[in-house]
Amino acid sequence: MTIVFWSAVALVGCNQEKAAIEDNKEMTKEVINDQKEAVDAAAKAAQKQTDANAEVTKAKIEANKDIVQAQLDADKKKADAQAELDKAKVDAAKP
Repeated sequence: MTIVFWSAVALVGCNQEKAAIEDNKEMTKEVINDQKEAVDAAAKAAQKQTDANAEVTKAKIEANKDIVQAQLDADKKKADAQAELDKAKVDAAKP
């Protein structure tokens, strides 16, 4: 009877230990899954921010291009006007 009792105690002890190990494993996996979800969320947020920054940069580049092109167009008109003025001076200087 004593052997049966101690065998039962040992069996219950082993089952409890195995259950504790299984619980620990499940908690660890849950923590890891939570960390993976946090990493995914952070990556998505970073990607969104990167996309937004890229849009701002593109808009700045486009605006700068427009400014430079407008200045070049103005310089072209100025050159045309200067050439016309110079021609008029030549014509005016003729006897």
